[in-house]
Amino acid sequence: QVQLVESGGGLVQPGGSLRLSCAASGFTLEYYAIGWFRQAPGKEREGVACTNINDGSTYYTDAVNGRFTISRDNAKNTAYLQMNNLKPEDTAVYYCTADRICREAMDYWGKGTLVTVSS
Repeated sequence: QVQLVESGGGLVQPGGSLRLSCAASGFTLEYYAIGWFRQAPGKEREGVACTNINDGSTYYTDAVNGRFTISRDNAKNTAYLQMNNLKPEDTAVYYCTADRICREAMDYWGKGTLVTVSS
């Protein structure tokens, strides 16, 4: 059974950092593109970051570029999203996704983890 499970969300003060983890099971994450999406209360879902395996390209939405970093540990079959200098507008449910390539409608989705940035 294909599964993605996010963890690492929580409450953090503005300027703080969090690292989200995405544990994959039922498939080998190494052979898939990994994407992180988020949905803030009352807003549409948006893509945050995505990394391809075919050409190694990585994309970040402008709002997080320079603050967030996507990575993976193939030995652990786990992906990560390191989030630094967090802002209140980063508050959202964050979803880990996987597919053959980065695209809006990724094939596999986790259930999400809530990140709240507030003082």
